[in-house]
Amino acid sequence: MMNELDQYNSAYETSFAYEFDNNIMLKWYPERVMQGAKPDQTLLELGIGHGYSSQRFSEFFASHDVIDGSPAVIERFRAAFPDCKAIVHQAYFEEFASDTQYDLIVMGFVLEHVEDPGLILRHFRKFLKPGGKCFVAVPNGETLHRRFGRAANLLSDYFALTAADLALGHRRVYSADSLRAEVESAGYVVERSEGIFLKPLTTSQLVSLNLDEKITRAMCEVGIDYPELCAGLLVEASVL
Repeated sequence: MMNELDQYNSAYETSFAYEFDNNIMLKWYPERVMQGAKPDQTLLELGIGHGYSSQRFSEFFASHDVIDGSPAVIERFRAAFPDCKAIVHQAYFEEFASDTQYDLIVMGFVLEHVEDPGLILRHFRKFLKPGGKCFVAVPNGETLHRRFGRAANLLSDYFALTAADLALGHRRVYSADSLRAEVESAGYVVERSEGIFLKPLTTSQLVSLNLDEKITRAMCEVGIDYPELCAGLLVEASVL
């Protein structure tokens, strides 16, 4: 299975065709997580991915653990962020075991990759302190640019996996409603739901516009209130 995980490593390099989106979303949602957090809280993060969130969280939280099952991803992360203070655990999410409970658990763009999202959500409930928060971010199949594509008869199915999804090892995309249902069916209460990056055009079209960073940030700020239209979804949940 390790080789299966490692095969997607190239999609996490800066040369990846959709790095534009990644650079925006993966640097934005950690700031939303940290907005109501305190540096002395303990954080468990699932997945390293591109490393942006792990590096940012480690700068903010005094105690930060991160789990990843791919040796290649971990090696790339340590090379890219040699000074990162996060404690990295090489393990499959399903098999992770610890006596520690955390104030915050972050599943940032993880559930779209795993075989059984409900199992992951239920498994990590026991690692959340009473009163703790779980943050879940996933890609949204009903994002605005896909809606435009559907209206223009260029897209027949919001939830069909694209070439980028397959390159990243995605098994599914979500809608605002299906994410809430997934989280709630695992025994959580969704306390907040917001959007990540209100994306009106395709990645190649946006790149060609050479947009000012102020504009892409505004797309994220406006998108907070319109999760059903954004490229990504973020929910904050607690345990029943």
